[in-house]
Amino acid sequence: MKKIVLLAVICLGALSCSQTEPKEEQEEKFLVVATTAMLGDAMEEMLDTTVEVVTLLGPGIDPHVYNPTKKVLDHLAEADIVVSHGLHFEGRMQDIFEKMSRKKTVIFLGNALPESKLIEPEDAGGFYDPHIWSDVELWKEALVASIPQLEKSGHYNKEGAEEYLKKVEDLHAYAASQVQSIPQKNRILLTAHDAFSYFAKAYGLEVVALQGISTVAEYGIKDVEKMVDLIVERDIKAVFSESSISPRSMEAVMSGVEQQGREVKLGGILYADAPGEKGSGAETYLTMVKHNVDEIVAALK
Repeated sequence: MKKIVLLAVICLGALSCSQTEPKEEQEEKFLVVATTAMLGDAMEEMLDTTVEVVTLLGPGIDPHVYNPTKKVLDHLAEADIVVSHGLHFEGRMQDIFEKMSRKKTVIFLGNALPESKLIEPEDAGGFYDPHIWSDVELWKEALVASIPQLEKSGHYNKEGAEEYLKKVEDLHAYAASQVQSIPQKNRILLTAHDAFSYFAKAYGLEVVALQGISTVAEYGIKDVEKMVDLIVERDIKAVFSESSISPRSMEAVMSGVEQQGREVKLGGILYADAPGEKGSGAETYLTMVKHNVDEIVAALK
């Protein structure tokens, strides 16, 4: 009997010795949730490597009409900082962000800009145009305005931020110089929805769109006819579709021009509200803006 007890004790001791000591739980990273890839790009560069950046809306998703899923709401609840465009760009999520801002840091990037630099379209119901990133210099100003809130988090990466902002500055210079190569009479940009007013204002173009600043607004036959007449009257060379909007609207315009015995080409797909898929050459804020500039210049020059 004693032998059996002794054997049991030895076996239990051996078993306990062979068990791996429990590992210490890894410390959770500081979580920053950015609504779009444009914001996510910037946060990845402007914050240190101890931060996890989660982007909510991927390529091709229209933020104006997006309905948040449970997964998105969970990310927002777990976030230490939420970074949004503001100016009602995220549409249906705006109220959620405003409520969350009472309990955690929510950065409304566009709201930090002086009203004198914002565009207020006549048909926008008193709202400002939120597409500030198409003016690269204005986008840089908005990012710089967010720095004090990022510094308070204790995770601001000064060197990384300066390098990134320098790239943004260089992109602004590139856009300005490239657009200047378009003959003055050709500097008119016809698009599906009004997402390029800041771009046009910054770089010296005229812009005409079928829809308003939000894709929620619908276009009609009269809008198409009006654009067709403009193209024929001014002998405009190209129109542009957008990655997050059906191309049918601009196809209707092109068809209308053809019916009048004229021709207008599709100048290319522009990335207005979201960057492109992997392999598109427009996956980040910097590359999407360069892509847009190159497409516009190539079609109108």
